[in-house]
Amino acid sequence: MIIPSIDIMDGRAVQLRRGRERLLDGGSPLERLEEFSVAGEVAVIDLDAAMGKGSNAELIRSMVRRAPCRVGGGIRSLAAARDWLDAGAERVILGTAATPEVCSALPRDRVIAAVDAEHGEVVVEGWQTRTGRDVFAVIRELSPFVGGFLATQVEHEGAMQGFDWAFVERAVEAAGDARVIAAGGITAVSEIANLDRLGVDAQVGMALYSGSLALGDAVAAPLLDRDPGGLWPTVVCDERGVALGLVWSRAETVRQAVAERRGVYWSRSRNAVWVKGATSGNTQALLGVDLDCDRDALRFTVRQAGDGFCHTGSRTCWGDDFDFDTLERVVAQAAAEGDPASGTVRLIADEALLGAKLTEEADELIKATTAEDAVHETADLLYFALVQLHRSGGTLDDVRHELARRRSRVSRRPMKAKGRTS
Repeated sequence: MIIPSIDIMDGRAVQLRRGRERLLDGGSPLERLEEFSVAGEVAVIDLDAAMGKGSNAELIRSMVRRAPCRVGGGIRSLAAARDWLDAGAERVILGTAATPEVCSALPRDRVIAAVDAEHGEVVVEGWQTRTGRDVFAVIRELSPFVGGFLATQVEHEGAMQGFDWAFVERAVEAAGDARVIAAGGITAVSEIANLDRLGVDAQVGMALYSGSLALGDAVAAPLLDRDPGGLWPTVVCDERGVALGLVWSRAETVRQAVAERRGVYWSRSRNAVWVKGATSGNTQALLGVDLDCDRDALRFTVRQAGDGFCHTGSRTCWGDDFDFDTLERVVAQAAAEGDPASGTVRLIADEALLGAKLTEEADELIKATTAEDAVHETADLLYFALVQLHRSGGTLDDVRHELARRRSRVSRRPMKAKGRTS
C-alpha cells in the first residue's frame, strides 16, 4: 500500500534529491497532511532534526493529533521515542537509535528502523555520514526487535527515475516477518502494485508532490481485478466504523473521490459515476480509504451529512439504532432549533445550571449502590456531559481520538486524585 511522506524543513514540506539538493517547496505540512491522510498513515520526517540543524517538533506534535502519523528524524534516544509514542505517533522511525537495546524496550509493532542506504551502505545523519555497514546485515540484526524497516535507496530518492528491485527483494528476505517499506524512486502505479504483491509498502513523496502520481490511483494500485466490469465492492462506514451500506467503485471513481474528498461511487443501475448527495443533499466527506486483506474490496470511511445514507431516509441500509452518536445528533439538533422550552437549549444557554447538573449527577453516581441506580445515574451524567461537549465545540469523534491516543501511550501515569498525596 501507499505511505505518503511529508519531509519537513524550516516548517515547510520539502522534497530533496538524494538527500542534498532541495527540489521543491511543498507548502504547509498541515495542508499536505489533510490531503494525504485519506490514504491512512502518513510518514512525517523532521529533516532539520535529522541533520542536527533544528527541530520542527511542535509542528509535528500538532500533526499527530490530527491524523495517524509515523514520525521520524532526529529521534536518537529511548526517551525521545517513548515521548513521540505518548504524544500520539502511531509508530516511530529510528535511525541511529535503532539498536537492539533501544528497540527491544519499545512495542515491537510500533517501531520502524530506518535503513537508509547508498549503494548498499548505511548512511546516517540526514544521509550525510557513511557508516561502512552493509544494509542487509543491519536488517538481519534488527529484525527480531522491530515491526518494519524503512528501506530508502538514497541514490534514487527524489530522482523520479525508478529504483532497484533486487535491493527490495534482498531487504524482504533479510527482514523475516518484519514489514519492509520501500522508499526512493517510486513513481508508478504498477510499482506500488508489484511491491504490494511482495508484501512491501511504498513510501512516496516526490511523485505525489509533482503530480505525476495521483493519490487515488496510488491507493487503488494493489486492488485485483476480479470483476469483468472493473468494479470493486465498497463498504461505506461512518467515523466509528458502523457500516452505512454497500456500494461499488471503479478506478475512476476512487481517483475522483480521493481528489475531491467526498463520496464518489459507480452506479450499476445508471452505469455512470454517482456522487453521493449531489441531488439529495445527503453528502459525504471522505475521511479514509482502506483495502481489505484480499485486495478485492474497499472500505470508505465518511462523515455523513443530511438525513442519512439510505434512500429510505434512515442512517444506514439496515435501519437506525440508538447509540451515543444518535444522542449527540439529538443534542445538536435541539441546539440548532433553539426552542426555548427545550431543556437542552436551557442548559446550553445557562453555564451555571449545566455545571450544577454535572456536579449533581456525578455525585449521585458516586453514591449509587445498585446496578439499576448506577445505570440510571450514568445515563443522566452522559447526557449532561454531551451537552457540555457540544457547548464547548467538541465532538464524540474528538473524544474517541483522545481516548485512542491515551490507549497508545507507552508511559503510564500514576492513578492519583488531584489534591491527594496518597
